[in-house]
Amino acid sequence: MPGDIDRDAFAFAYRMVTPVWLFDIDSSRIRFANESACRMWQAASEAELGIRDLSVGMSSTVRKRLKQYQTDFEDGATFNEIWTIYPNGTPVSAKVNFSGFRLSNDRFALLCEASTPSASTPENLRSTEALLHTDVMISLFRRDGPPLYMNPAARNAAMNADLGFADLFVDTQDHDLMMFELDRKGEHRLVAKVYTEQGLRWHNLSAKSCADSATGEPAILVTANDVSELKNARDRARYLAHRDQLTGCFNRSHLQKCVSELSRYHAGTCALLFFDIDRFKMINDRYGHETGDQILKKLATRAQAGLAKSDTLVRLGGDEFVILYRDVEDREVLVGKVEHLLEQMSEPFQANSIRLTPTVSMGLAFFEPGADSLTNAMSEADIALYASKVGGRNRLTVFNETLGAAAKERDQIEVDLKAAIERDEFVLHYQPRIDINSQRILAVEALVRWQHPTRGLLSPGVFIPICEETGLIEQIGQIILKRGLNQAQAWFEQGIDIGVSINISPLQLEDPNLIATLENFARRPGFAAQRIELEVTENVLIGDLAKMAQRLRDIAALGYRIAIDDFGVGYSNLSYISDFPVDCIKIDRSFIGKLPEAGPVIRLILALARQIGACTVAEGVETAEQANWLLAQACDQAQGFLFHPPMPVDDLMAAVSTD
Repeated sequence: MPGDIDRDAFAFAYRMVTPVWLFDIDSSRIRFANESACRMWQAASEAELGIRDLSVGMSSTVRKRLKQYQTDFEDGATFNEIWTIYPNGTPVSAKVNFSGFRLSNDRFALLCEASTPSASTPENLRSTEALLHTDVMISLFRRDGPPLYMNPAARNAAMNADLGFADLFVDTQDHDLMMFELDRKGEHRLVAKVYTEQGLRWHNLSAKSCADSATGEPAILVTANDVSELKNARDRARYLAHRDQLTGCFNRSHLQKCVSELSRYHAGTCALLFFDIDRFKMINDRYGHETGDQILKKLATRAQAGLAKSDTLVRLGGDEFVILYRDVEDREVLVGKVEHLLEQMSEPFQANSIRLTPTVSMGLAFFEPGADSLTNAMSEADIALYASKVGGRNRLTVFNETLGAAAKERDQIEVDLKAAIERDEFVLHYQPRIDINSQRILAVEALVRWQHPTRGLLSPGVFIPICEETGLIEQIGQIILKRGLNQAQAWFEQGIDIGVSINISPLQLEDPNLIATLENFARRPGFAAQRIELEVTENVLIGDLAKMAQRLRDIAALGYRIAIDDFGVGYSNLSYISDFPVDCIKIDRSFIGKLPEAGPVIRLILALARQIGACTVAEGVETAEQANWLLAQACDQAQGFLFHPPMPVDDLMAAVSTD
């Protein structure tokens, strides 16, 4: 037997009638046993008992309980419990007194002294075993002192075995509520955060007032289950149910909840701010969705930083956000605060080594909480946001009645547009493009007009933006395309030498029906595809460059010409222009209107066009001075009211005949 115990210290035990043994908890072996203990353990000798490995078949609960004894022995604790041992597989129950015995290497072993084998009934033995092995924490507390009893599960969880019932609770209000209910009805259950050996945990506590069966003093019987994982999972699920995953902002369902609460409990003025990121789709196409996500998170952080505790930031989805302002005491002060936020939003930052300066457009609406307040406020804020977009973006618009009337008109136009498509109310006017040197009409641009049954002839600025928002642009684009192609063919067959330029929207360019339509016309006998020029805006030359280049090459392969419209104000990379089959570059009218200050930019565009072999067209020429400047710079063609306005076919034919 190892020599780290003084066997002389156990001389008295050899003479005792009751079983006494020393259990080494770390090695799970009995280091000493008197004769009575050997009989109890059904061992032929102390040496034979000492070689048994008692860890075999030991439950995890018993293992934890023994380790807890070691800790408690350092404080001088002793225990009396009914234990059941299993020598040779035979259950033997006895009341055992446990105390700590320090070994020579400063470890604690378990000194055990058993009474006569217990005569308890099987039911009592089984209940004792259940208390030992259950994971339910069961404790009996004095009402104002340390615990009277703790089962192994409760003792394993306890941070300190001497802590009273009140000391368990992290929040004293939980304890006060528990005691109030115990005094009122004798029992109570709640989920509370408590101090444990494992740190702060959530326990489902059930407490009942009772008396200690040994002393009769008032006591509290407490059963507890650790529900931390369930509580955290539910809290996380509740958090996720009301949060946006990407930005951490609240989501739409939380906004509805907030406004619903406002209508019940809040009487003051509130405000709703809508904002979204200008040209966000273009940013995603150009830099990728990862960069787009970084912009969303950055702007959400900036918006959150300026909020009061009573304000709520919500991401509706995509790049759309809402801020709910409660307790608006001064409307002008809030408008100033929002204008400051608008400035902060446009401050540059780095994302994936790219310096970005995003801007946002905002719409603000004030409202008084009520049953329909959310619906109305969101509609009004959305109308104000739309006004900011139309007004040039990167600005704040506050809703007013004038905007409301304009929105109603816009909604009516949308309704009328759908009927106009069915009734074929659209017509084409044509604006000539002239040779700057000879001023002869070389081509015309087909421009759509709406012959409204009650409002007369409407220009595209009235309805095309609405078509783009609603997706009707694809249907109208097909109408314009087919009508323009038919007109070009008719002129060609009549011997009229005029090219036709037709605008193609970005959505239409991605539509497979576009290629199908162009192919059908190109197959017609004698169709002059080379007389047709399809105009695409510069902004389509971003995103998937290879895909877009192939789409334009497919169109060019059918014989059609390609023109880049509004050149100079978009986001295309000039280094990629040569990858596209470009026949014509149309210089945006904003540069022409700023002549001569914009001269360097126009010269750069003209030089680029010459390098790639494309002709140049100046749009929006209104004065002779502009025309003379363009002539001096060898611009090829011009288009504008100085020469001809857009006109119906009959007027155009009259102009051609006098040309």
